[in-house]
Amino acid sequence: MDDIVKQAMAKWPNVPHCYGWLALDARGNWRMRDDTAQRANAPGDKLAHTALIGFINRNYAHDDQGRWYFQNGPQRVYVNLEATPFIARTDPAQGFVLHNGQALPPVSGAFMTDAGSVIVQSGDILAQLDDRDVEQVLGQMQLDGRPASIEAIMAWLEDDSEPLVLVLGEARVRVERLAAEAVPRRFGYVQTPGS
Repeated sequence: MDDIVKQAMAKWPNVPHCYGWLALDARGNWRMRDDTAQRANAPGDKLAHTALIGFINRNYAHDDQGRWYFQNGPQRVYVNLEATPFIARTDPAQGFVLHNGQALPPVSGAFMTDAGSVIVQSGDILAQLDDRDVEQVLGQMQLDGRPASIEAIMAWLEDDSEPLVLVLGEARVRVERLAAEAVPRRFGYVQTPGS
């Protein structure tokens, strides 16, 4: 957390929290949700200011209830999550890179939802894969030691009796099937924090 944020928190400890104004979309974009966007249940405007995005990324955290927020000086701005608390992209040099620019440590868990989303886990970090990279990652999956076709993976979503494995270099991570609506509960985070 930035020092200036810590100083503001100490100086003004009782600033009310903010809800509904900031969102993280499923492609890792921060979105500002003004009153109009909130009333329309719209995603909001994509932030493009590099310094602001960097500030949000450095001051992004969660509370004990699994609500993710951006600490904006003394105020917590709770974040609506379209998917998971982090979004990952593939990178040829680093493997997976999170929406905040950090490399994802080695993957310890892999999941595929009934909606076709791919989620990777490394320790406490849970990241849904940007949909533009899903096809590439599906190409790294195997069924019974052989490359799995898209059709075979879709069939696996109906019947997961045969193990599906994500191959990441020398690592082989078993893929678990999950219902999309069960993901937040399973991993203890809140998609839409309320006041």
